[in-house]
Amino acid sequence: MAGRIVNWGTRHGHALVSTAGHLARHRVATTLTVLAISVALALPLALNVVVSNIRTAGGSFADAIGLSVYLAPGTSEQRARALAASARAREGVASVTLITAAQGLAQLRKQSGVGAALDALPDNPLPAVLEVRPTTSAAVPSRLDALRAQLAAAPEVESVQLDRDWAVRFHAIIELVRRGLWISAVLLAAGAVAVIGNTIRLEIASRGAEIEVTRLVGGSNAFVRRPFLYAGVLYGLAAGLTAWIIVAIAGGALAGQAQRLAAAYGGSFALHGPSARELGMLLGAGAVLGWLGAAIAAGRQLSRTSPRRQ
Repeated sequence: MAGRIVNWGTRHGHALVSTAGHLARHRVATTLTVLAISVALALPLALNVVVSNIRTAGGSFADAIGLSVYLAPGTSEQRARALAASARAREGVASVTLITAAQGLAQLRKQSGVGAALDALPDNPLPAVLEVRPTTSAAVPSRLDALRAQLAAAPEVESVQLDRDWAVRFHAIIELVRRGLWISAVLLAAGAVAVIGNTIRLEIASRGAEIEVTRLVGGSNAFVRRPFLYAGVLYGLAAGLTAWIIVAIAGGALAGQAQRLAAAYGGSFALHGPSARELGMLLGAGAVLGWLGAAIAAGRQLSRTSPRRQ
C-alpha cells in the first residue's frame, strides 16, 4: 500500500514539475494566457470589493436613519423617560435621545427668532419627542417597519415618523449590484474555462508527435492527459493570484481619492481592497476553472486522436 502511494505521488509530482517547466519555457504564451484569464477573474472580484465597500459606507450612512417618536401632549417627563429606557432595550436600537417639551420649546425659540411670540403662548404646545437611531443591521426596510410598529404600539405615542425612502433605494441598489455580480461571475467563469480549454487544445495539437510516442510505449490516456490537467490548474492559480494583485493595486490607487471625496461631504471613509479570504477563494476558483477547462479540452482532443478511433 505504501509503495502504491509513493508511486502515485512520484507520477503526479513528475507531471506537475514537468508541466511547470514547460510553461516556464514558453513564458510569453503563458503570460498572455494568464493575463487573459486574470481579467475574467478580476472583474467579479472588483465588483465584490465594490459591493463590500458600499455596504461598509451604508453602515456609516445608517446614522442618518432615524425614527422620531412624538408623544401625546401632556405626557409627563417621567413617563417619557420610561418610554425612552424601554425603547433602548429593544433589539435593533442603537441609541435613544429624549427631547422633552421644554427642551423642544427652547430649541424652537433659539432657532426660529420668534421668541417673543412664543412667550405669549399660555402653554407649551410642543410634545416630547424620542429620537431613535437603529443599529446598522436593523437599518433595512423590513426591520425599520417592524421597529416603527413596535414603538407606535405604546398608548402614549401619538405618531412615529420614519424617513425610509432613501434606505429602500439604497438596499435596492445593493441587491441589483449583488445579482449583477453573480451573473457576471458565471459568464466570466465560462469565458475563463473557454480560454483555458482552447489553450490546452492548441497545446495538445502542437504536441501530437510526443503524445503518439507516449502511446506507442504504453502510456494510457490518463497518463497523457495528466500534464494538461496540471497545466490548467497552474494557469488558474497564476491567473487568480494576478487578478487579486490587479484589484489590490486598483484599490490602493483609488483609496486616496475615496478619502478626499468622503472628506468633501464631511465624513471619513477608508476604501478596503480584496482580503486574504478573497485571495483564497480566487485561487480555489481559478484552480477549479483551470482543471475544468483542461479536462473538457483534453478529453475531447485526446479521444479524437485515440488509436481506437483510427
